[in-house]
Amino acid sequence: MTKYFFILAIIGMFFSGCTQMYNSNEVNIADTNEVLTYKTGTVESIKKVILKDNGKGVMVGAMSGTVLGGMFGRGNGNILSTLLGGLTGAFAGYELDKANGEELFIKLDEGRNIVVVVKGVNIQKGDRVRIIMNGSKIVRVEKV
Repeated sequence: MTKYFFILAIIGMFFSGCTQMYNSNEVNIADTNEVLTYKTGTVESIKKVILKDNGKGVMVGAMSGTVLGGMFGRGNGNILSTLLGGLTGAFAGYELDKANGEELFIKLDEGRNIVVVVKGVNIQKGDRVRIIMNGSKIVRVEKV
């Protein structure tokens, strides 16, 4: 029984690492010792979008489901439970790794209009925002 809880804990750690929060105080270790730039602007409108899985969720789900499914049944029953576990895990991983995101239509203070796709933010129309960038890659979007 303990090994089931251990495996479920490992699966939970995999899935908890699949999301990136753009509006948080967490900074990626790769962004240390880098010169980052930022721009400020006002959110003019927001469009809800669904961000598709990049494949990690499916792979982790399939592996986890296969391992869990392989613990049940004997003989042909074990083969069937392993297969069903893998398929169910892949589907669950795909669904869990999909994220609700937002397209933020921002009018920069410099006059340009940009669109930023983010997930995990609590930004509303009319909010002043700071877009922190590393080159053209967005590191974080936060309220000012």
